[in-house]
Amino acid sequence: MNKYQQITEARKLLELPERATMEDIKRNYRNLINAWHPDRCPEGKEKCTEMTAKIISAYRTIIDYCSSYQFSFSEEEVRHHLSDEEWWFERFGNTPL
Repeated sequence: MNKYQQITEARKLLELPERATMEDIKRNYRNLINAWHPDRCPEGKEKCTEMTAKIISAYRTIIDYCSSYQFSFSEEEVRHHLSDEEWWFERFGNTPL
């Protein structure tokens, strides 16, 4: 299995969309760990333990990918992530219509 497939499998296990914030990743991880923790899970203890191990492994895969990701700080990339309000003020300033 290649790196993309590993990350995609981990993302799906953590129930993440294709684009997620670090907050989304951590929230989903905590929710899944709470749901599948062997002490709380209504399923069989063996199944819960196995699922907990898979969730932890998936989280580590995603965190490893995120921590080695090279972020772009180019003007083009930053402009791509402007909010609607920032986009408006950049083009038209504070001038009312």
